[in-house]
Amino acid sequence: MFRFEHANYLYLLLILPVLLVLFIYYMRSKKKALKKFGNMNLLKALMPEVALKKQYLKFWILFICTGLFILVIAGPQFGSKLEVVKKQGIEVIVCLDVSNSMLSTDVNPSRLDKAKLILSRLVDNLTNDKIGLIVFAGDAYIQLPITSDYVSAKMFLSSINPSMIPTQGTAIGSAINLAEKSFTPSENSEKTIIIITDGEDHEDNSVKAAELSAKKGITVNVLGIGSIQGSPIPTNKGYFKDKDGNMVLTKLNETMCQEIAVAGKGLYARVDNTNNALKALQKELDKKTKSEVENKVYSSYDEKYRIPAWILLFLLVLEFFILDRKNRVLSKIKLFS
Repeated sequence: MFRFEHANYLYLLLILPVLLVLFIYYMRSKKKALKKFGNMNLLKALMPEVALKKQYLKFWILFICTGLFILVIAGPQFGSKLEVVKKQGIEVIVCLDVSNSMLSTDVNPSRLDKAKLILSRLVDNLTNDKIGLIVFAGDAYIQLPITSDYVSAKMFLSSINPSMIPTQGTAIGSAINLAEKSFTPSENSEKTIIIITDGEDHEDNSVKAAELSAKKGITVNVLGIGSIQGSPIPTNKGYFKDKDGNMVLTKLNETMCQEIAVAGKGLYARVDNTNNALKALQKELDKKTKSEVENKVYSSYDEKYRIPAWILLFLLVLEFFILDRKNRVLSKIKLFS
């Protein structure tokens, strides 16, 4: 698809017919003025070096140059391209617990909604960093591959809910292992994992997984969300109950969350109804050493001004060397008699 980035400049093309009219008027006025001095054939004999055709040629060259200049400043664009931009930043992958227990309302408005709010504000505070998103319950899945597209990151957040993963549980270890594989392999930037979970239904060796990640230089931070006292899990028909009909209470497994953070050489903070956890996490990320990160930026249109610009430059140089008078040396050369 072809377009002009600054299409309003195309109105300047209306100058071209005005220039043409002015040139024709100028040449006719000049011709009338010469006729006042005598016969044109006699005047031509008195001015043998005057090259009238060159005057026309120079005008048409400048006429075309004016049109090309307007096209260049209008910014012709065509097709698409993918640009690689190098910036200073870090890589962050967030592992978000989406198990049913995250629907508990012991943190307003719910554990999951509070976690999504924290992530949204975290994305707002990112500058040149990359972020990825993994959701997990009984298994872990990549929701958003690591990217610098913060708009997409916030868009994916809004669609997260427990129904997106059929297998219930809290496979934190699987999430850490998947996050470790999801970083950009060629980047030397600092990498960190952020886990937001209530730590319930621990099924795999998450502490060991965090320890292995730390040995590879990837820190593991944990935000524990929920209350230690416990809270029921809301459903469409009231609250979740066990097979005996008793109401199930979900509690924050803070001990497990702290062990994962210690093994991963990262931060642990408990999420409550304040912003303290977010502030602590942001402070921890700010400590990370920013290094060069390659960001792929998609541009829907590629600039195509170079071709008319080169033609414009060539014509201007050509016009500069064209004289109004005949060349004495070249006029003596007669290839045909």
